[in-house]
Amino acid sequence: MAQVISVSNQKGGTGKTTTAVNLAAGLALRGQRTLLIDLDPQGNATYALTRVSEFNVTAYDLLVNDRPVRSAILRSRQPDLDLIPADIDLAGAEIELVSAIGSQTLLGSKLRSERLPYNYIVIDCPPSLGLLTINALAATHEVIIPVSLSAFALKGLERLLETITKVRTRLGRTDLAIGGVLVTFWERTNVARDVYNLLRENFGDKLFTTPIPKSVKLEEANARHMSIFEYDAGSPGALAYACVVDEILAGNGRDESHKPIIETT
Repeated sequence: MAQVISVSNQKGGTGKTTTAVNLAAGLALRGQRTLLIDLDPQGNATYALTRVSEFNVTAYDLLVNDRPVRSAILRSRQPDLDLIPADIDLAGAEIELVSAIGSQTLLGSKLRSERLPYNYIVIDCPPSLGLLTINALAATHEVIIPVSLSAFALKGLERLLETITKVRTRLGRTDLAIGGVLVTFWERTNVARDVYNLLRENFGDKLFTTPIPKSVKLEEANARHMSIFEYDAGSPGALAYACVVDEILAGNGRDESHKPIIETT
């Protein structure tokens, strides 16, 4: 069965979708057959990998209309990288599924019910902790949390960690792990250094070794419907994401334990 990775942070502006797209693309470049599932109604991961604007089957159809996973898969231009697209219809899924039996584990059940030819499945979660994110986490082996180094970087992060704990205990996903905390929008400022040091104190070896630099090239790649590796493979952003992919493949031994973000007395 494929290793399922969710990229999640309910705070916007953390580079979540850019990270999901480029981790999926980077894994594919390493010869790992990879499926990227866009579970964000904004559809930004879909936009980043295809110029198509209308789809016969989307992530919404998998969850609400019980369509098979294979029916929604699109081939990307990059070998070994496929996509399940999303559009604004997905925003209605949370309301339509709220009273459905097994609604919190629907995505995981569908992924397990089909023999999919992938080594990795990467899920781009919406910037919220609603039913779509719960579905992603319940289907996931490990969560990667992108964190931008701003003054409000840690705001809400404790809630995500609490949600992960609840998925483990209440939905029986005891194998759900924090795959790592990834620093994004890195630049050499005092605020960035302070927040980075705080993350290192709290997460230790769970912090990815390589931060993702603040880069116009990453934004340009998204706007041109490309991964950073296709757009500019020699750019600092591409080199950084390549290092993160190598860390994921190596499993680099990051310790899952962490101290709370907010100390209580």
